[in-house]
Amino acid sequence: MESFGRFPQELTAFGMTAQGYAFDGIIAQDSFSPFAGQLAISTAAQPNIMELPDVIDSASPRHPSLADLPYEPHPGLRGMACADDTVEADCNGKRIGILIVTYNAITTLPSVLKRITPNVWKNVEEIAVFDDASQDATYELAVGMKMMRSIPKLTVLKQRRNLGYGGNQKAGYHYFMAKGFDVVVLLHGDGQYAPEILSHLYRPIVSGRADAVFGSRMMRSYGGPLKGGMPLYKYAGNRILSSFENRSLGMKLTEFHSGYRAYNLHALRSIDLSDMTDDFHFDTEIIIKLHHQHHDIQEVPIPTYYGSEICRVNGMKYARNVARSVRRYKQTCRSVSCYPEFKEYFVHYPIKQSKYSSHYYARQLTGSRCDVLDVGCGEGFFAAELKKDNNRVTGIDRLPAAEQNGAMEQYFTADLDQGIAPVIEQLAEKRFDRVLLLDVLEHLKQPDLLLIQCGQILKPDGAVVVSLPNVANLTVRLMLLFGKFNYTERGILDRTHCRFFTRKTARKFLEENHYRILEEKITLMPLELVFGLKCENPVMRILNRSLAIITKAIPNLFGYQIVFLAKRDNEAAISRTASVPFR
Repeated sequence: MESFGRFPQELTAFGMTAQGYAFDGIIAQDSFSPFAGQLAISTAAQPNIMELPDVIDSASPRHPSLADLPYEPHPGLRGMACADDTVEADCNGKRIGILIVTYNAITTLPSVLKRITPNVWKNVEEIAVFDDASQDATYELAVGMKMMRSIPKLTVLKQRRNLGYGGNQKAGYHYFMAKGFDVVVLLHGDGQYAPEILSHLYRPIVSGRADAVFGSRMMRSYGGPLKGGMPLYKYAGNRILSSFENRSLGMKLTEFHSGYRAYNLHALRSIDLSDMTDDFHFDTEIIIKLHHQHHDIQEVPIPTYYGSEICRVNGMKYARNVARSVRRYKQTCRSVSCYPEFKEYFVHYPIKQSKYSSHYYARQLTGSRCDVLDVGCGEGFFAAELKKDNNRVTGIDRLPAAEQNGAMEQYFTADLDQGIAPVIEQLAEKRFDRVLLLDVLEHLKQPDLLLIQCGQILKPDGAVVVSLPNVANLTVRLMLLFGKFNYTERGILDRTHCRFFTRKTARKFLEENHYRILEEKITLMPLELVFGLKCENPVMRILNRSLAIITKAIPNLFGYQIVFLAKRDNEAAISRTASVPFR
């Protein structure tokens, strides 16, 4: 998935023409002239692009009075600064970019740039300062440093408006991805993280050991966070939040809340950044996505430093947002709700894992070691479950391809509303022990046609497994009682349903199409989706057991779906079958 594209329309760009990049929405300084104050606004082809009239190419000879940027490590890290980082800083042929995010960092940015080791300057291709519409002269200071020191690898960019901590990061990642870089390191312009150890962050990535590397202040190689000046309340909050996130996400990170990070941009391209937050908990969301998509994450120890910089994070709001992000991610993955920042993980019709669900009964009625045709198989998630029982599964759906295609021996694309006659022809003489029609028939304008055709490809002892929603369920009755009949994204009143069935009319529908019902099961209402809890949760087990007793006693009122195992009544179907063509 390509998650990068054009920059926000409200920004402008200048000074990028030498490389051929003009990103909408960024004020950019790439090369500088002694007449840098003479900015001209181009109103010809691109009225939103600001350009320098006399741009000095980065390869131009330096002014003899200009000196290199001196290396001035932090006094507390001088011992480390004396160490030779030649091997550690080696780029291994990778294109490395450093993204420095700044906001009102006029007092700290110069020292941050001077604390980057000479070997890192030598090995990285570009260091980009992304100023998030600072209210002070951070941008002008950075421009002046580049001009006076003649630093060709330094790029300075400023947002037209404040995008927020997450929004500024996204702009930076898009920038480096669009230029084809391999690695990006995130560094803050306030000096809270040590630039002296930048190479420690990108080394595991360029050596192929990780997709993402996070600096951790909780690792005690540098004495631990409290020794470095982290306030006790922040330390406690960090530990509590990190423990909560580890437990919720099944991870084992020592810290989730460090802003010192490096990413493999090829891995980051697989992450959809578009709807992620622009706020400070962007860092949490990106960890969640990297973990979900099975990217390799490593941690490296970093020193803790708290100085005179202004903290712009509201601690309580941040904690609430972090917890909210984890909750929204889990609810999206469980298909309880679809939240935009995690929408790619939402499954519209998920596998129902709870006891007495339609998939629970369908798996029982299918058995094992059977030839199975799953009609309306979707992405093939249930086919993957059937394969575990040594079934041989063939799938049919509208989708061009199924995500779990490996779970099926064959997959066919078909418009089920038009029947499956072309698929039957391709199957030739192949016949099936079970044909599954799970949550399919109610979506069709002509369900009779599909049901009859499925009967034609059953083995002599074969049967269909059909699940249909019960429109007479208590929830729908209560809705009608209050004069409502609201369609939903899924469930009994799914807005894509064309037909509605009660338990009685569902039986009648099968019998009219010449099927003899062998077994009938009534499913429970999916309370785990309502409450957002796992079916293994003790509370859910108690609720489901209680509901099972009630549903068995009053199936017409409490039943959610009806699942049938039905066999074709050949004698009654002869005349009807003859009238249904294969085309």
